[in-house]
Amino acid sequence: MIEQIPYCGTPPAPGELLSRFNLDPALILALLALVFAHVSRLHTARARTYAIAGWSIAAVALISPLCALSVSLFAARVVQHMLLLLGAAPLIALALPRTSASRGGPGLWLAATAFLFSLWFWHMAKPYDATFSSASLYWLMHITLFGSAIVLWRELLHHAPARAADALIAATFTSLQMSLLGAVLTLASSPLFYSHLLTTQQWSLTPLEDQELGGALMWVPGMLLFVWTALRSLWRLWSELEATGVG
Repeated sequence: MIEQIPYCGTPPAPGELLSRFNLDPALILALLALVFAHVSRLHTARARTYAIAGWSIAAVALISPLCALSVSLFAARVVQHMLLLLGAAPLIALALPRTSASRGGPGLWLAATAFLFSLWFWHMAKPYDATFSSASLYWLMHITLFGSAIVLWRELLHHAPARAADALIAATFTSLQMSLLGAVLTLASSPLFYSHLLTTQQWSLTPLEDQELGGALMWVPGMLLFVWTALRSLWRLWSELEATGVG
């Protein structure tokens, strides 16, 4: 059987990492098209700034040498995902139209559930390892993770004040489930991912240390950002109550 080369190439040596940009023309054209399509529909400088910043972070996650490093290190793949899910996605969501503010709870909970399943599924051993032997699965992973994150952030950031309680619960739920996954990965007693068993040593990490680092990188940032979102929802509710003279 011929071993498949991962989408981001072979595992890089430390000395060659800075030369390992992902210059896939299809990816670059797709990102440029998405930025143009998004920005051209926006009517305020603030929204355009959010959109450009969000897509720029996405480009860093997908085009920079982080792509190649993620072939060697699970921790690098987690950094790539956190840039997309906690950096690019909320900024892009902020630049989306606020039509979701008029929707009820089901849209928010569908988004939270979709994000939960995407996050846990693609960080289970077999699906995760499969993305290293199939470019189609690699992109399916990123599209479902990134897409579900954008939808969830849109629901959390654009909810109406009347939905603050739902947003608070959903943000807390998402924070807890992301933190739980990070804790499972950090506290596991053995490496879970076959793809990194032979690729971490040249980076002075054992496979288990690499996994522990990746789990910690998911555990803390995910918890803090979604907790901030929950507090933001409470502030919006309090401001609304004060404006109506209830507080």
